[in-house]
Amino acid sequence: MKQHTDAITSGLKQIKLLLLDVDGVLTRGDIIYGADGGETKAFYVRDGLGIRFLMESGIHVGIVTGRSSEALLHRCKNLGIDLIFDGVRDKAKVLNDIIEKTGISPEEMAFIGDDLVDIPLLKRVGIAVAVADAHDAVKKCATMVTAANGGAGAVREFCEAVLTARGLWDKILERFNQ
Repeated sequence: MKQHTDAITSGLKQIKLLLLDVDGVLTRGDIIYGADGGETKAFYVRDGLGIRFLMESGIHVGIVTGRSSEALLHRCKNLGIDLIFDGVRDKAKVLNDIIEKTGISPEEMAFIGDDLVDIPLLKRVGIAVAVADAHDAVKKCATMVTAANGGAGAVREFCEAVLTARGLWDKILERFNQ
């Protein structure tokens, strides 16, 4: 992620909820079907650790995705994510449900997306993030674009940016440098 402006850093400090698309953000976007029709997804482990660091720091994390899969539900359970909106056709419409469930305003939310269906929600949150390999139209409406591709560290990169803006990243690093 390139250098943040003061306005972006200020916005990162305000984030109380990170919303994530799945295919193309938490995964590379590949969908693998087994012979039985079951879906397999590959999640980047470092993204998961970044999510855990955010959650340990009091920042909520949720999922807003157009697809439903058992693999996603298992990953969310593993990470402790219980705010899951899957099978969503209109991602912007679900925002009212999220506000009602969390009491968090859209200005205090970030959303990471990669494709055209993400644009309506990206336009309604405080920090709109596109992964490096997102569609160009998504990048144009984003507040930030990650250096990493979806499914390859983009989520972790954003998590570290939030934690750094809040002055928490060095404290997290200290845990591992003893």
